[in-house]
Order: sequence, then C-alpha cells, then structure tokens
Amino acid sequence: MTKIKICGIKTVDDALAAIDLGVDLIGFNFYPKSPRYVEVGHCRGIMSTVRKYGHIKYVGVFVNATVAEINATMETCGLSLAQLHGDETPEMMSELDGKAFKAFRGISTDFETDKRIRTDGAPAFLIDAAVKGLYGGSGVTADWNEVTKLAKKYPLLLAGGLTPENVAEAVGRVKPWGVDVASGVESAPGEKDASKMKAFVQAVRNGENQV
Repeated sequence: MTKIKICGIKTVDDALAAIDLGVDLIGFNFYPKSPRYVEVGHCRGIMSTVRKYGHIKYVGVFVNATVAEINATMETCGLSLAQLHGDETPEMMSELDGKAFKAFRGISTDFETDKRIRTDGAPAFLIDAAVKGLYGGSGVTADWNEVTKLAKKYPLLLAGGLTPENVAEAVGRVKPWGVDVASGVESAPGEKDASKMKAFVQAVRNGENQV
C-alpha cells in the first residue's frame, strides 16, 4: 500500500484530521522562509497531543540546518525522522545515525553514491521538482518518467505538485513507495483544507487500483 505523507502541518486540528484519514507520515517544516514554517515550541505543543498515535512517523523538514540543530529539534519535539531538503552532505546523513533521508530537487547523480543509512518505515530518499530558488513547496510536478525508473530500484517518496486531481495518475504510473503533499491540499499557503486532504487520500487509493 502506498505510503502517504502530508507535510507542512501547522495546527493540532490539521494533524488530527490527517491521522483520522489514515496517513502514514506527518511533516513539520522548520525552514523559516517557508509559509509552512512552524516554531519548535509550537511543534512540541502539537506533538504533545498527537504523540499517542505511535503508528505515525513524524518528520521534521530541515533546510541547511546543522546536525546539532536537527538533533535538538527532533529530541525536543519527539520526531521520528529528519527530511533534509537543502544542500546537506552525505556525511551529514551519516552523522544523523539512520534518522534522516535526503530530498533531491530533480533527478540527481548522487543516488548511487549517497551514504544513506536506511531506516525501517522510511524512504531511501524523496524526489521533488527542481525549481530555481525554492526548497520545495513549489507546486510544480517532478519528472514522473524519470522517477518511475528510480521507483523500480528504490523505496522513494514522490513529491512535487501532487494534488487530489493528479495523484491517482502519479501513483498508477510511478508506483512509488509513498507520496508527499503540501500545497496540493491547502486552501491558502500554509493552511490545510480538510476536504482536499480527504480527496487526496482517496485518490491515492484509487491510483493503487489502476492497472
């Protein structure tokens, strides 16, 4: 079954709505320039309510933070995984001791050589669209044809411009380990829409049934 990650959660209500829909991963964005940015203290407050749902993987999204900052944030909030969405090095992945996966903007030549440490319940990496000047959340789709080739070799998380309208096709064509959505289920930047989240989850399940 395709894993579903809803990213950029900023409120308890949105987190609970996502959990009720049966998602597998919930992402909190700690990049200050993002409209989905959440402060560490606020995230800790959300986690104090949702931590009891232990079957969910809670993911911190970081852009060019230090290993010390990432570890401190994850410990404070009680997060499961770190998603590195900036220009982090393979050495940083190793230092994070199996708790991180790398997001690539576009198809990279680093997949074979990256020193990833695989973690149960985590993707090998994430593929997002390559948009100059943006670290994700652009609403632009990735190159599904190229990602399909990688999805046959790696348990990858597909991101980039996914919506309730196109995710069934993406799942049917690419057959990724999981899909990641942020702007595609929002009514405004940083504001999740419960009906869109529900439609997205249903569309993923529909896509799994496509031949």
